[in-house]
Amino acid sequence: MTALTLELATDLMERLQIEAARLGKPAEVLVGEWLTAHLMPIPPLSERERAREVLRAAGLLTELGPELKRRAAESTASLEEVSAALSRAGGKPLSEMVIEQRGPKG
Repeated sequence: MTALTLELATDLMERLQIEAARLGKPAEVLVGEWLTAHLMPIPPLSERERAREVLRAAGLLTELGPELKRRAAESTASLEEVSAALSRAGGKPLSEMVIEQRGPKG
């Protein structure tokens, strides 16, 4: 264990001692419990969450605005319906447009 010394304002120390007495614990134990409760280990991010954070930090990911969130929540379209609608729209697939914009390799 490691020791920590704190300098507290007199009124704060008095309130801490009153709360510790009310709970029947030494002030040191009470502060240790509070720190433990508030500084619990943060669960590791999933691979998806890590990827989202990297993209967000690079400025490549933004959150939907309130209107788009509302529309998405109200949507009843299935993945198959959306895919069919995009297929009917015609034109080149996005992947082909990206390849064309990159230009020739080499």
